This record gives sequence, C-alpha cells and structure tokens, in this order.
Amino acid sequence: MTTLTEGAIEALSNGTGGNDAVLQLVNIRKIDGGNGPARFRVMMSDGLHTLSSFMLSTQLNCMAEDNRLAPNCVCILKRHVTNILKDGRRVVIILEIDVIKPASEVAGKIGDPTPYTEGQAKAPQSAQNSESRIPLQPQNKNEMVGKVGGLNRDFGKKAPSAMPSTPGKSSKVVPIASLNPYQSKWTIRARVTNKSNIRTWSNSRGDGKLFSMEMVDESGEIRATGFNQEVDKFYSLIEVGKVYYISKCSLKIANKQYTSVKNDYEMTLNGESTVIPCEDSCDVPMVQCSFVPIAELENKEKDAVIDVIGVCKSVEEVTRLTTKSSREVSKRTLNLMDMSGKVVTVTLWGEEAEKFDGSGQPIVAIKGAKLSDFGGRSLSASFSSTLMINPDIPEAYKLRGWYDKEGHTMDGQSLTELKGGSGGGNTNWKSLSDVKNEHLGHGDKADYYTCIATIVYLRKENCLYQACPSQDCNKKVIDQQNGMFRCEKCDKEFPNFKYRLILSANIADHGDNQWVTCFQESAEAILGQNAAYLGQLKDSNETAYDEIFQQANFNTFIFRNRVKLETYNDESRIKATVLDVKPVDHKDYIQRLIVNIRKLAA
Repeated sequence: MTTLTEGAIEALSNGTGGNDAVLQLVNIRKIDGGNGPARFRVMMSDGLHTLSSFMLSTQLNCMAEDNRLAPNCVCILKRHVTNILKDGRRVVIILEIDVIKPASEVAGKIGDPTPYTEGQAKAPQSAQNSESRIPLQPQNKNEMVGKVGGLNRDFGKKAPSAMPSTPGKSSKVVPIASLNPYQSKWTIRARVTNKSNIRTWSNSRGDGKLFSMEMVDESGEIRATGFNQEVDKFYSLIEVGKVYYISKCSLKIANKQYTSVKNDYEMTLNGESTVIPCEDSCDVPMVQCSFVPIAELENKEKDAVIDVIGVCKSVEEVTRLTTKSSREVSKRTLNLMDMSGKVVTVTLWGEEAEKFDGSGQPIVAIKGAKLSDFGGRSLSASFSSTLMINPDIPEAYKLRGWYDKEGHTMDGQSLTELKGGSGGGNTNWKSLSDVKNEHLGHGDKADYYTCIATIVYLRKENCLYQACPSQDCNKKVIDQQNGMFRCEKCDKEFPNFKYRLILSANIADHGDNQWVTCFQESAEAILGQNAAYLGQLKDSNETAYDEIFQQANFNTFIFRNRVKLETYNDESRIKATVLDVKPVDHKDYIQRLIVNIRKLAA
C-alpha cells in the first residue's frame, strides 16, 4: 500500500516544506533550453493537491530521459531548494529524488487531487481507491504519531531559511543548482574548494591572463573564471576553503573539455561582479565528491573524469620533462590503495607534484582525476583537479582506520592484474620463471610486471652513443669530421653532442634469468653514474670505465619491466624493457614475504 504525504504540496508552495515527502508524479514535460541543456518541468501530487511548479535540476535529466520518472510513479523528495521568480511565484528545484514505486506498478492517479492555488485548502477526503493518504495536520498529537510513522514529522512546521540575506540585502541568495542564464539579480553563498594558478597567454590578438576557481554549496558546485582586470581585483582576495557571497557574474554553457565540475553552466567574473567574504559559513559544505572505488575503475570509460580516495601506499621522486612547446614541467607518480585491496597509479603535475609529501602514507582524495588506459588503468590529476591530503570527511577516517588495522599488511593488487597482468601497475609481482610460464608478452598488448632480480652480466659494448643536444631530441648524430655533428631528425648541425645510454643486461632470480634493455634513467641507476661522466671516462680512462661496469654486477634491484613479443626479419622473440629501477626496501620486502607465507599457510 502506497502512502502519500498529504499537505506536502501546500507546504512546498508556501516555502515551508521539508524533505522526505512522498509524492506522485502526475505529469512531466520537456522544456527546450535554447543553447543550454533541456529542462524538465514536473507536476506532483500529494493526493490532495497538485502543483506544476517543480523543475528537475539538470543533473537529474537522465532520470527523465530513461523514463525512470514517468507519469503515475511514486517518489520520495529527498532534497530540494525553492527559488522565487520576479513575479513572486515559487519554483521547487528538485536536487535529489528516489522512485519508490515505478509507474508500471501504479494503477493510476492516487486520490482526487485538485490544482493548488495559494490560500486554498481542501479538506481531506477518504481515499478513492486502495491507496491511502496521510493528512498533514491531524486532530491531535497522538493521532499524528500514530499515522505519520516513519515519514517526516516536521513537514508542516516553518522550515528554517535555507539561505541567509546578503550584505546590504541587495539581492536574494539562491542555490547554485538553480542558476541559469535567464536570471539577472542573484547572489550565491559558496565555499571555494579549488583555485588555479594565474595562467598567461600571448597570441596575435595580444597578451592576457586568467585564473579559475571552483565553488560548492549545499545544492551543487560551479566553476568561475576571471580574466585580466578581474585577476588583479579578485585573485589575492579569494582563499581556498573560505566562503563568499558572489554576485553579478555572467553565466554561460560550461566547456566540459576544461572542467570536471558537475554543472552545465559556468561563471565569468566581470567588471560588475562582487565577491564579499562571509563570516557565518559553518553550514556550507567543504566539498562534494562522488568517490569511485578503485576496483571499479576497470569498468569506467577511457578519459572519464572521476573522484577517488585511497591510501598513498608509495610515492616516487619528482621528475622533470620537457613538453613539445619546450616548457619544463614537474611530474610525480604515487600509488593509491583502498579497502578493496586494489592499487592505481596516479600522476601529479606541476606545483602539486613539487609540494606533495607522501611520508606517513597519508589519505589522498582527488576530485576530478582523468582516467587513462595507457599501460593499464591509471589516473592523472590535471590543473582542474582538486587534491586533498587527509581530508576531514567520513570516507577518509574510515579508510585510515582500516589501513592502520589491517590494510598495511596487504601487498595490494594492481588493477592490471585483473586483465591477466597487462598494463602499467607497479605491484604485479612475478618471478622470472612466472613470466615465461604464464607467457607474458604473447598477447595483443604488452604486459607489465615487477620483480626482484640481480644483475649477472652487463654488455658494455656500444652502450653509449652520441645524441642530438637539443632538449626534445635523442637521435644519434653523425660526426661530420669538421668539429660539427649532424642530426638528421632536426636537420641541423651542432658543435657538440650529449651522451645517451642503451644498456643490455642479464638479470636473474632464484628461478630463471632474462635479457633486458635499460634506457637512460634506468641504466644510470644500475651503473650509479650519469651518461656524461661515463662518456668522459670512456675517452680518458678505459680502466676506470670498465671498473664501473664490474662494480654494478651482482647488485639486486626492484625492476619494473615491459614485455612484448616482437618480430624482426621473420623471427619472433620476447623483448623486455626496463621502465624503472629501484633499490630493494628490505623491510617492505620482508613484510610482503610474510604476507605471502600466511596466504600459503591458509
């Protein structure tokens, strides 16, 4: 038997209604949004009255488009805000709604509701069918307690004002979710959750600068961008974590290519915009995240933008690389693990990479990370992502307790292991005999694995070559015998060159051995010297040069390798390339062995 919250329509129309009202959807109509997203207008009934002043927030459009919200279905209104139009009419913006009885299971309209008009009150009538209704204001308290049961008992009470007055009361504070380009006078009260660095540009039309920020209130989130004069005016004023009254910005359709914020619109600060700090900010949420478990990343589409939280199980040192535009950027990778025991690699860039401190294995939450399938599932935190270290949220406390109690003993399983070991995970541990017995590298894609092995032989012949000295090119140069060196790729001649390493090594563990190729960084890590110094020794002190290779033998490292079957001159063979070399952390290694022994014993 379905029960509607009778009297809810009157309360919602008067602006006094709370949440958790059970209503029947009578009608739904799509409204063309022009250049913006379509909107859905909804008529709801409480069995006594109907009201057509309901609008779905654009985030819920999918519920209408896939017919979950259809005429006659019964819903529970979980969360809403009320917006007052210029003519004084109230529009109820539905932020969260659950269908508790689909339209196919409802015989028709419940009761005999009539359109509600302000000041009108219709006496409760007996139900016209088997469906029952609950009056909002029964004769006495005992009757109310007996009939209302688990429904919202405060629905008829005057609801506290959801939004405070603005300083000077110049315009009404509205929720972010209700903003659209057709409104003129409005103010939002929101907390800044992320602020970018100032970025500059220069082109044929001139020079400029901009910054962006992300804001959140109880109804949703939105992104705002300021250019040139607005950068000078507002950038130093705005602090991440603080709450502000913001008004008189222009609204436009959001460009999803540059933002992960879940809003169809975005703001632009202009000469009329105002940003005023808010002192009373305790009830504004800190951040809105929809965390995706790491184990479910395998089911997400490539390039999806997701929120993730996990324990920073390990972190690598900062490296620097040069982009195609000859700009040097910092990069750092870390491995996150959650309660599923799955591990994903996350790449941080720029200032975030420089500042990140992974000591103490902190809880890391990232809002708006981009999912990649390069070498398996991995994440990248772009300039529009929000990085939070040990955030003050329930998910972080739950994860911290789990990790300290039992998670720290887990080795962690890379996402790539779900696909038979293919991909770029750092924890797909294998012995060299496992690599051969499991035929890694024989599939359509390359396979990746991590092992602990010892250098047994290094082939020093032809491991050094003279390369192009330009930053973006490592091609071998041709000695012109006149003091100049030519690069065919750059089509230039240079008076100098740089040394590069390509080192072939044979590594072995207790079960097998394997030839691997080590390029610049991994080769330097094995030899303990950089390529430039090795080149000088080779030309000046052959004995000292040979000694470096001898001393590198029989050292043990953690290798992260890529294996793929390649065909050359009609001959197929496995090619193994070293992606990363690290010294063995014996404490961590022993802990992993203990975990494996316990698994075998069980």
